[in-house]
Amino acid sequence: MSGKLNVEKIVPYTESKLSKKEQIATMFDDIAHRYDFLNHFMSLGIDIIWRKKALGYLKSLQPKQMLDVATGTGDFAIMAAKRLQPDHITGIDISEGMLSHGREKIGKAGLADKISLQLGDSETISFPDKTFDAITVAFGVRNFENLHKGLTEMNRVLKPGGKLVILEFSNPTVFPIKQFYNLYFRYITPLFGKWIAKSQAAYSYLPESVKAFPQGEEMCNILKNTGFQAVTCKTLTFGICSIYVASY
Repeated sequence: MSGKLNVEKIVPYTESKLSKKEQIATMFDDIAHRYDFLNHFMSLGIDIIWRKKALGYLKSLQPKQMLDVATGTGDFAIMAAKRLQPDHITGIDISEGMLSHGREKIGKAGLADKISLQLGDSETISFPDKTFDAITVAFGVRNFENLHKGLTEMNRVLKPGGKLVILEFSNPTVFPIKQFYNLYFRYITPLFGKWIAKSQAAYSYLPESVKAFPQGEEMCNILKNTGFQAVTCKTLTFGICSIYVASY
């Protein structure tokens, strides 16, 4: 069984009868109020550096219309607006709780005319073919209920010559980073989640979903099989994170 199939079976609430998509939406609604703090706190702020590196792959493209999938509270969209200066960024997410926090942040940043957030599903993107110059996804693809369908939809709404940039956690393989990483995410992360966000399930789901997610060459092949070209993978911070770049 491939990692792609496995990750689609990993859910936050194992006893729940809800679909993975419904569980993910519920999970993020529950932790939205502490999501940004926990992200930066648990990564020691390194996630900000990762996001900057990922957006660097779009600088030469100078995209005018961008789509940020699984936008959450809009962190990546806000950074993209400031660094890339596109005409407009649309962010979609299945969690209204996350979007609500994101709209507040966007308003405070004075970017309400540049970024719009809306409830939306990565597997049924409500835009016509060839709409966007660039699509970004930060730490969201492993949460897709159907990875192949989500990637195919993103390919559909991307313009010819456009780029997809995916930022996602991965599993380091180098000693002793691998051992420390596994210890941190398996035991320490859920404790922080329970203590700060009051949701141990959400932060127990994180390491399981990362472990099951297809990485490196396997993920590159999935991108190629869903219609993307010139696919590359760059690992960051000893393999803790990966950037996938693909063209239409």
